[in-house]
Amino acid sequence: MTTFLFDGTDTAPITILLAHGAGAPMDSASMTATAKALAEAGFRVARFEFHYMAARRYDHRKPPPRAETVNPEYTKAIADLRAKGVKGPLIIGGKSMGGRVASMIADEMFSNGQISGLLCLGYPFHPPGKPTQLRTKHLADLKTPTLIFQGTRDEFGTPDEVATYDLSDAIEMRWLEDGDHDLKPRKSISGFSAADHLKTLADTVKSWADRL
Repeated sequence: MTTFLFDGTDTAPITILLAHGAGAPMDSASMTATAKALAEAGFRVARFEFHYMAARRYDHRKPPPRAETVNPEYTKAIADLRAKGVKGPLIIGGKSMGGRVASMIADEMFSNGQISGLLCLGYPFHPPGKPTQLRTKHLADLKTPTLIFQGTRDEFGTPDEVATYDLSDAIEMRWLEDGDHDLKPRKSISGFSAADHLKTLADTVKSWADRL
């Protein structure tokens, strides 16, 4: 059974399931702050870890696997979440690699009515410094309603780069000024704090989810 961290009330009308990025666990500062912001906006948020990351808690240092190899783990997490009694609309997604994995299983889950949408936080469009190694092929024909938040100085995909990609009309991009890969801005440069961006993120997700 998948282990989950929950934020928000169990009476929330919509649940968001989030997976972590390649290098940091589900209870990282960034993931925790994001989950709490979404919970404050009225969602129930569930976080989980892929096996390689969970193993690190027991000193089993495993490198991140190829993203597509953990697709079955994400599918199982959805089933385990439902087995715990979580009902109602479900949005899946995650931070960086977690969002990428969710995006690869989204259409199958959406077509059979298991999920309502996809939420990606800092999508890894390409590895840093390797702008031609795109991870976007499956995004061209994506049918699932999708919301992607990206910082304007994210090394995994800048505004100028993303503007040239062939992305499905089902995908809505939201750019956070001066945000890095964790969506954090430099307040001295942008005037925005991390809390400002999290509030914008949560409010935007709420408005988007209300349209699903």
